[in-house]
Amino acid sequence: MKAAVLNQIPGALEIEDITIDKPGPGEVLLQCTHAGLCHSDLHFMDGSWSQLPLPAVMGHESAGIVQAVGEGVTYVKPGDHVITCLSVFCGNCSMCLTGRPNLCSNNAATARPSGAAPRLSRDGQPVGQFARLGGVAEEMLVHQNAVVKIRDDMPLDKASLIGCGVTTGVGAVFKTARIQPGSTVCVVGAGGIGLSAIQGARIAGAGRIIAVDVTAAKLETAKVCGATDVINASETPDVVAAVREMTSGGVDYAFEAIGRKETVEQVWSMSRTGGTSVVIGMMPFGQKIEITGYEIFMQEKTLKGSMMGSNVFRVDMPKYCDMYLDGRLKLDEMVSHHMSLEQINEGYDLMKRGEAARTVIDMNA
Repeated sequence: MKAAVLNQIPGALEIEDITIDKPGPGEVLLQCTHAGLCHSDLHFMDGSWSQLPLPAVMGHESAGIVQAVGEGVTYVKPGDHVITCLSVFCGNCSMCLTGRPNLCSNNAATARPSGAAPRLSRDGQPVGQFARLGGVAEEMLVHQNAVVKIRDDMPLDKASLIGCGVTTGVGAVFKTARIQPGSTVCVVGAGGIGLSAIQGARIAGAGRIIAVDVTAAKLETAKVCGATDVINASETPDVVAAVREMTSGGVDYAFEAIGRKETVEQVWSMSRTGGTSVVIGMMPFGQKIEITGYEIFMQEKTLKGSMMGSNVFRVDMPKYCDMYLDGRLKLDEMVSHHMSLEQINEGYDLMKRGEAARTVIDMNA
């Protein structure tokens, strides 16, 4: 099969022929039809995050069709349409058993046993799967706890977005922050995750939704997704002051969807007394932030992290598919580019330049 492989850090992806094994116990073999490009991969490709064992097939935001299943798999069958998710869960650890499977770290439970043949190989040598998925490939071999079955009438190109960006952004609003109807919201960053957070705020009934970005085209898309107000940070000397003036003292909920120290500190400062700030963006590993201590106890402000939208993905993602199909969740509008597998580096270049909201790789293009 063809797959996008990272062979060095920093480095671009190379389209190579990779050997994929047959599904073993608890495993599912998928035909991957579509994959969204997410900034998380880029953090590893450019070395911003911890080193990744190489070579590795990249990608984690994918959708496809089940081709075969291994022994003991009863959740899906050949022909089922599925979305993959990096929140692979074991089902037995304390996080899973207390309703927070997105924080499961029991990786061994969903990996092949020591000494077993690798799921992917090249010239007889193992090839890694980024996020235990390796989603930018014609086929995927994953543990059954990495997939969720969805309805057949959900378009798979749009379903792929739900695998990470949509679940992360919408979930941060619905599940991490649990915003109240009529509240004021600001989302800093109008990429795929930020646009999803804006939509989550709209669906949840926020009274005012302010989108902040440096790209005019993304801000126009933010309006389509539900932003009532926009601020172009490249033209606004003090974004925090602008938000506080617009809302008479700050917003009830502020979301950071970029992953930068400066913007995390901005969302903290633009939240009002008693407000909540949520960090969605993937910050560089080891990066620290600075906030004023008295605001925590004197103003009862809250700073929260949101890992993949605090998801229980087998419950959440089918609901997001329903929201798309009934018109509440706008996914067509979020896709700025469709590309072939061979064009994947062009897609990441667009992302680096801030010229893409979400790019979808069509495996059959």
